[in-house]
Amino acid sequence: MTHRLAEAPTALPPDLHAEYSRRLALHEAARARWDRFDARVADLRLAVFVAGAALAAYIYFQGVPSWWWLAAPIAAFVALVLAHEPISRLADRSARTIEFYKRGLARLEDRWAGTGETGLAFLDVEHPYAADLDVFGVGSLFERLCLARTRAGEEALASWLLAPASPEVIAARREAVVELRPRLDLREDLELLGADVRAGIHPASLSAWGETPRVFPTRPVRVVAFILAALGSAALIFWIYMQDFPRFLLFMLILAVEGLFAWRVSRRVDAVLEGIDEKAHDLHILSGLLDRIEREPMSAPLLRSLRESLETGGRPASERIRSLGKLLNLLDSGSNQFFQPFALVMLWRTQLAMKVDAWRAENGPQIAGWLAAVGDFEALSALACYAAENSQDVFPEVVPGPALFIAEGLGHPLIPRAQCVTNDVSLGEETTAIVVSGSNMSGKSTLLRAIGAATVLGLAGAPVRATRLRLSPLAVGATLRVQDSLQAGRSRFYAEITRVRQIVDVSRGPLPLLFLLDELFSGTNSHDRRVGAEAVIRGLLDRGAVGLLTTHDLALAEIVAGLGPRTLNVHFEDHFEDGVMRFDYRIHPGVVTHSNALALMRAVGLEV
Repeated sequence: MTHRLAEAPTALPPDLHAEYSRRLALHEAARARWDRFDARVADLRLAVFVAGAALAAYIYFQGVPSWWWLAAPIAAFVALVLAHEPISRLADRSARTIEFYKRGLARLEDRWAGTGETGLAFLDVEHPYAADLDVFGVGSLFERLCLARTRAGEEALASWLLAPASPEVIAARREAVVELRPRLDLREDLELLGADVRAGIHPASLSAWGETPRVFPTRPVRVVAFILAALGSAALIFWIYMQDFPRFLLFMLILAVEGLFAWRVSRRVDAVLEGIDEKAHDLHILSGLLDRIEREPMSAPLLRSLRESLETGGRPASERIRSLGKLLNLLDSGSNQFFQPFALVMLWRTQLAMKVDAWRAENGPQIAGWLAAVGDFEALSALACYAAENSQDVFPEVVPGPALFIAEGLGHPLIPRAQCVTNDVSLGEETTAIVVSGSNMSGKSTLLRAIGAATVLGLAGAPVRATRLRLSPLAVGATLRVQDSLQAGRSRFYAEITRVRQIVDVSRGPLPLLFLLDELFSGTNSHDRRVGAEAVIRGLLDRGAVGLLTTHDLALAEIVAGLGPRTLNVHFEDHFEDGVMRFDYRIHPGVVTHSNALALMRAVGLEV
């Protein structure tokens, strides 16, 4: 089947904020119009009802005119009742579109935190960096990125953020994201269709239903059902036309055989049709989303591959799902009280159960693939929306080879752009490790998170908050949010050394490691801390890792001298002015020369 492809835009509006605001105003006006129209229809419905009731009373008491005069008000009332559903549906669509653009404006105005999907279901506290780099949770990378309205889309996006892709996959995703970036209408449609999918589809049960083995695998039983139905129908027709006793006996004999056959296969029929209404409803909702994707013009190889995965035997998935819908409509017709006697003769339910079973055998194994393709498409659309709304961010250059991270103008993507201070960071060519010293709140941890976020986003195929970034595929390990655990009986120090051991194990893997170690071994004395930190960093560097270590303990900054010429010290500065601690959040060479701890203690009223 050939789908009519929509005409896709090739460029973004010059002012996305203005475009969102314009579309929001249009849909708010449309919602107001539909609400007014619905109110007028409701008033008219009430007026027709009152007029009809008055006319009925007049006819009852006066006997004139005829009761047939009530046909007009009854027909008008029914028409007005039926008009409510499409009007309500259009008003609801406008309301959902309004919310879509309100959320878009919130993202552009940095008011988005706490309004979207947090992805906490995907958070594994034992992951090497997910909790440390705010990948999931309120105000997280996932919440900022996620527009997915299906569970499959959320799973795809989460998996991309939790593991780096290869340079080839990143390049394919980037090409797809660039193509999807200007397609605002597509994102709006996916939002509206996906809302129904989120409410109506249970991917795991739907996929499991599709994988169920065939209940009627052999052809003879299907042939017998068809022959019996044909014989029963022919015998019924002969008897109706001939009206003689022998043909009646023949019809009853065939009907008895049909009844015996239906009884013998009834359990298998029930097994096929059990829960079929729910599955058909889920698939019907999914078909709308699939149809929209199938109609979208696509030229990027990854997008074409996704669309091709929605076709089996040259037929789109949405068309195949519609064919199941037709079977179920026929099945429902068998319950009609006028048609039911004929349905019994034709073994209607049995034969349609066999056809549903055949549909599932042919198409069921593809359902998981359809859902996966939709998920990948939604994840790409989410990255495209982020790219559209952050046009100043750049796609990184991902190159194979040893560990590399060279960034210019690097900032944190979760900090409002107007407040975001950027820095240059270079790891892998001349420098393999950087020890960052500085006082509390000076920006050390934020720098680590900015580097980690850029790596996670860049290796997922998304743009990053930088003017330029060149990096290799990297495994990331971080210790920014290590916590103690009362339930597990672990102190913070034990939790930290366990995480460090995990990071050391990661450094032995196939990808070079980017380590981001915040206040390493702060739970022990300065001597043990320095010895342990120097040994750990040296071991990581020997295995080809690169990274940063932050500290406000100046003694720890001395380990640079023992780690070789490709390791250096940098620091963040601060100064106390008018009773307020001020920071510039800029990287400066060398070791910090003072601490603000005492000044901060005095600023909050402690006598020190």
